[in-house]
Amino acid sequence: MSKGHYYVGLDIGSSNIRSVIAQELSSDEPLRVVGIGSVPSEGIRRGAVVNVDAVAKACNASLEQAERMAGHPAETVVVSVSGTEIACQNALGVIAVGRADGEVAYDDMARVLEEVQARLTLPLNREIIHVIPKDYRLDDQKNIKDPLGMHGVRLEMNALIVSGSSVHLKNISRSLEQAGTNADSFVVEPLASAEAVLHDKQKELGTVIINIGGSTTSLAVFEDGDLLHLGVLPVGGAHITNDIAIGLRTSIEVAEAVKLQYGSAIAREVSKKDEIDLGMIDSQEEGMVSQHHVVEIIEARLEEIFSFVNTELKNIGREGLLPGGVVLTGGGALLPGAVELAKNILRLPAQIGYPKPLGGILDQVDNPQFATAIGLILLSQSTDGEHKTFSSRKIMGALPEVVQHMVNRVKRWSQRFLP
Repeated sequence: MSKGHYYVGLDIGSSNIRSVIAQELSSDEPLRVVGIGSVPSEGIRRGAVVNVDAVAKACNASLEQAERMAGHPAETVVVSVSGTEIACQNALGVIAVGRADGEVAYDDMARVLEEVQARLTLPLNREIIHVIPKDYRLDDQKNIKDPLGMHGVRLEMNALIVSGSSVHLKNISRSLEQAGTNADSFVVEPLASAEAVLHDKQKELGTVIINIGGSTTSLAVFEDGDLLHLGVLPVGGAHITNDIAIGLRTSIEVAEAVKLQYGSAIAREVSKKDEIDLGMIDSQEEGMVSQHHVVEIIEARLEEIFSFVNTELKNIGREGLLPGGVVLTGGGALLPGAVELAKNILRLPAQIGYPKPLGGILDQVDNPQFATAIGLILLSQSTDGEHKTFSSRKIMGALPEVVQHMVNRVKRWSQRFLP
């Protein structure tokens, strides 16, 4: 295989652990997907690690599949982070410009970044995952996207802080070490999905991306090119399967097969006369069940998920007010009728989000289920594989010669979410 830089994305989901290895031959060509792996999740519950050994085995199996296909080892990976403990909040930092002539320099931007984090008080069991600069203010001039080189006295930075459970992050790191690799950086799931499927125009108009996973549903809201909000809801596709299993009094395996083969999100489009022979799915099952009844169960749970999303939009004043509409990713997005139901509940345009075109074996990842994994490698490439986690302990001890390098990393990360 030709030489080139490699990026590895590992999406640790509640239902599946997916890995993608991509090769960069030149900066002028899109990444080439050269290896993929996908195995059922073990040791994950609602996005959180509950069994380190089980997660390690599943991660190792997924990465081995991708490594064999790519012919390249996954020594370091960019990892998705989910779970209901993910939270975001706005933060403000204010400093005096250091130079006598008032020109904003790299060290000013580093100091204001420090100040944002210094002002933020987090519990001991939480850790900053991302500091995403939204805009700057220099004296009386507002909404500045890049103040470097401008002149003023007072520099303010408005940022969005994304944090997660320290225990969860440590457990993921421990699992990866047991799997023979290391986490180069962490990226919260909805940001990775957004990078894979959203275009700049959608972020500018105002769009909510909804990733319907196994045990959780994550969302991220963009407007005017800025990330406004993100959140993780404690309900997902596995809850639909559980509802079907209870409603039909059958096993989880049969319920999942029924959902995949006969599922839909719009009950009125299914005849009440249509029936499903459970014996055709599992020889140990017998009897006929109403397909309409199955679809009613699915519709009720999806309505609940979209209602939760609508509540999140209402809380930030964007209910029914996003011209870019809704973009659905994750396995739940593939349920027939999910797009129509999202339109009805959220009162917004809706569509399924597919990853942006890349090279290589794209046909195997051109699926909303791989949106997060593809987004991880795209973000890794856009920041040269450097860390997107900016914690105070890394910023505070920065030496003068690395300040410019550090600020460049922040700028490259923030530019993924700014116009």
